[in-house]
Amino acid sequence: MIRAWCAVIVNSMKTILPYIQIILSVLLITAVLLQQRGTGLSAAFGGEGNVYRTKRGFEKVIFGGTIVLSILFFAAAVATVLIR
Repeated sequence: MIRAWCAVIVNSMKTILPYIQIILSVLLITAVLLQQRGTGLSAAFGGEGNVYRTKRGFEKVIFGGTIVLSILFFAAAVATVLIR
């Protein structure tokens, strides 16, 4: 009985995980694109003057959300590999 229940869960996860990955990837792309420009490698070549700047408000929320989304996306990818 437990083995049949586990098979049902694995089959439903095989169906659901690709959709979860698509949703997470779109959200992750959106979060990365919403972050402020000029804070990456271009700052080393004269893009922005200040070296260190604290994130405040919405920028801090987007930054934290990007980290959470990337961890969730990685976990979904690992789960997909392990289930197949």
